[in-house]
Amino acid sequence: MTETMLDTNRLSCPLPVLRVKKVIKGLPAGGVLEVLATGPGSVTDVAAFCQASINQLLTSKPEGEVFVFMIRKAA
Repeated sequence: MTETMLDTNRLSCPLPVLRVKKVIKGLPAGGVLEVLATGPGSVTDVAAFCQASINQLLTSKPEGEVFVFMIRKAA
């Protein structure tokens, strides 16, 4: 399993989701992307992106002021 980290802290909407889309495109099927974001809108944006793109949102949790998302790329 490939795991990649993407730091989108301090980026305004819609940049975090656009960066997620770009990076996940380059991952192999089943690869996991860890995303760090500070924008509160990223919680709903990342979940909506995963649902629309059929990628799996494994976890979505706050860690202090940062939201951490783990996304598995669809096969």
